[in-house]
Amino acid sequence: MTIAVIDYGMGNLHSVAKALEHVTHENVVITRDARRIHGATRLVLPGQGAIRDCIGELERTELRGMVDELLAAQKKPLLGICVGQQMLHKHSEENGGVDCLGFMPGEVRRFPVDMTDESGNRCKVPHMGWNLVHQHQKHPLWEGIDQNEHFYFVHSYYVEVDDDSVLFGATDYGRVNAHVATGRDATFAVQFHPEKSSRAGLRLLENFVQWMP
Repeated sequence: MTIAVIDYGMGNLHSVAKALEHVTHENVVITRDARRIHGATRLVLPGQGAIRDCIGELERTELRGMVDELLAAQKKPLLGICVGQQMLHKHSEENGGVDCLGFMPGEVRRFPVDMTDESGNRCKVPHMGWNLVHQHQKHPLWEGIDQNEHFYFVHSYYVEVDDDSVLFGATDYGRVNAHVATGRDATFAVQFHPEKSSRAGLRLLENFVQWMP
């Protein structure tokens, strides 16, 4: 039993791997080796930085085609984290517009620079720190996690979907309702960092390890 954290050069790989090791006795590997990724029982797609760089590195390391195949097959649970969530959707406004993997419907949009909350207070971008997540649908990865639990965020762009079937959690920041948990079939993805989200984040990772879609 192996969990493969896909290493395409972009993401907080070691923190994610350490958090997974904390909640499971399964073997956790950080790898870009195709044989090890294909042989793994579960996959994690992280991401950090600009989305054009993430997509570019996925292609440069020749992992893009394999990730597309794994997503199409949906034979293994896959968890996307941060930009790893954004990449799974259709298109991002970042870097002048970038086509993403297109596995789920939805656009990646930037928080408005001059955004304010309902009281007129200006909201900083990036959205950084703890914020609550409202669960829109039941899912095995929410097991044991309270409704409106707090998770840790660092992001300037957010996912917006127009298909409720893939929406599992959202966060309000300023006047924006960001769709921070999305999923389809054996894939689940979150904008927040479970590896930095204390008890709730570790529980989500534990649920991922136990998930049998």
